[in-house]
Amino acid sequence: MAGYRTLDGVDVAGKRVLMRADLNVPLREGRITDLTRLERLSPTIVELSGKGAKVIVLSHFDRPKGKRVESMSLRPVATALGEVLGRKVGFADDCVGPDAGAAVAAMADGDVLVLENTRFHAGEEENDPAFAAEVAALGDLFVNDAFSAAHRAHATTEGVALLLPSYAGRLMQAELDALNAALGTPKRPVGAIVGGSKVSTKLDLLTNLITKVDLLVIGGAMANTFLAAQGAELGKSLQETALHQTARDIMAAAAGHGCTILLPVDFVVSETFAPNPPTQVVSARQVPANAMALDVGPATTDAIIAAVQGLKTLIWNGPLGAFETPPFEAATMRLAAAVATATDGGMISVGGGGDTVAALKQAGIIERMTYVSSAGGAFLEWMEGKTLPGVAALSGD
Repeated sequence: MAGYRTLDGVDVAGKRVLMRADLNVPLREGRITDLTRLERLSPTIVELSGKGAKVIVLSHFDRPKGKRVESMSLRPVATALGEVLGRKVGFADDCVGPDAGAAVAAMADGDVLVLENTRFHAGEEENDPAFAAEVAALGDLFVNDAFSAAHRAHATTEGVALLLPSYAGRLMQAELDALNAALGTPKRPVGAIVGGSKVSTKLDLLTNLITKVDLLVIGGAMANTFLAAQGAELGKSLQETALHQTARDIMAAAAGHGCTILLPVDFVVSETFAPNPPTQVVSARQVPANAMALDVGPATTDAIIAAVQGLKTLIWNGPLGAFETPPFEAATMRLAAAVATATDGGMISVGGGGDTVAALKQAGIIERMTYVSSAGGAFLEWMEGKTLPGVAALSGD
């Protein structure tokens, strides 16, 4: 994506660089159970430190609601970051005030310092100008490497960025470039796979995608609402009756934009939602009254795979079925393998969203995708066509 500033050519030697990160790692009994987010942040930190910057890391952690909550302290995360970087990482007991000021003043060129949870202050989520100015006073430059928080207009995602020379970190840059390749200026034909349980949670997403993509595959329980809107019998399957007309409107609008919508033609159904229950494959339009659709069937999976093989760009958000519960992961796993093979053959594939990342991990193909976003809400809002405050603040204009 054009229009945002990167670190290319920026002289950071001797400068105090405030780096907004997302340090929301899973923490259990004081121990971090997954270092992925820290590992993905490390290239920007290593680059800045290696060029002689004083790297001051900012992040929120969990939801302390403007109060100090010791279980939400970033101190153990700072220790873990040091282990990932293989070097000492300092920690300040606050992100503003005397403690933060003294810790920053004591830094030498190349040092790395983590400041305490920004959400310990109400001014963070309120995007309070005075709080943003107090944070900004600790730095000479601002680098945002937290795309996952870029949809929030908070003090350390937007406010500080408007007060200092501001740039995208390498992780942010990779995310923006990948999303631009998928939706901004994609190689066509471009397709999207959207799953999930409810149409109501992804209305904006669907409405935007039908204007951007050539093919839209709808899976998960959302597909049930579209099928029911066309008169299909869905038995006990989850669906949203109140959104039948909305589903019909989306299908009509898609046709007007030249976007083909692919819906299931068969389902794997069961009378109970539990691991490994008795199942059967039925027509997607004739689910027995006492059964519910829990995965798309083999014919649907074949059709989706065939469609994907004709694409040059694919965006994936949401599994095809209840993949956490066997055997209803089958379609998602088959599709994941096909997407990986197509990516090996040159297709651009971008995946994102919590369930999607979990499914891709389960399928073992994350490393074979072109890019997998762990940004959650920011990834969805970007796909919905919304302006992200944290990105807009890095504009080159």
